[in-house]
Amino acid sequence: MSNAIDIKKVRKKFGMSQEELARRLNMSRPTLISLEKGIRPLKIEEQMEIEKIFGIVKEHEPDENNNVRIEIPQKKLDKFKQVLLYILEKVGGKPNVGLTVLYKLLYFIDFDYYEKYEEQLMGLTYIKNHHGPTPKEFIKVIEGMKKEKEIEEVKSQYFTFEQRKYLPHVNPDLSQLNGREIEMIDSVLARLAHMSATELSNYSHADVPWMSHEDGEEISYESVFYRNDPYSVRKYEDEL
Repeated sequence: MSNAIDIKKVRKKFGMSQEELARRLNMSRPTLISLEKGIRPLKIEEQMEIEKIFGIVKEHEPDENNNVRIEIPQKKLDKFKQVLLYILEKVGGKPNVGLTVLYKLLYFIDFDYYEKYEEQLMGLTYIKNHHGPTPKEFIKVIEGMKKEKEIEEVKSQYFTFEQRKYLPHVNPDLSQLNGREIEMIDSVLARLAHMSATELSNYSHADVPWMSHEDGEEISYESVFYRNDPYSVRKYEDEL
């Protein structure tokens, strides 16, 4: 009997090992293998836990292969706009905070939040490139904000480098951010917002999510669970 969820497919999509998924499901690896091969069916509680781990969205009707649809959680672009406005309000005036620094601050906010709470904050898609993680959605959203006159792009000089900076013309809507989201943003800003673009890029290059992917590849959020100090923001219980 085959399972409604293609566990192996979704596990690989998120870059998670069998060992890690088995641990999070509190089962042995051989049991997980039997589930992936369809040797035994999923129990309802196991299916619910897998849906929770991977953010699976089930449609009302199965597809032609009798499988449920699997989606990465929706991008929270409205929340991204408010996070960006909040960052600019807090540190946007610093001479070092240009486009490259913003990219890295957004990355650490998103990935630190996911590691600590296993939930998406903005859920942006980050690509590994030479200068560090780059959010795919940034330019499109920024262009929309410029068109609506919510933000203004200006060119400046930072030492010998030309820099793109953004000036907000509206205040962030803090009603769209809860307390722990603001706490995480503030924590990342306090830790990293003083760094130059070069320093912050180099810092991101030693983070496991960036290190474990190929150039041009989407960086899997699940890779945060393999972080080491000083990047990990979560206290894990010792495993026997």
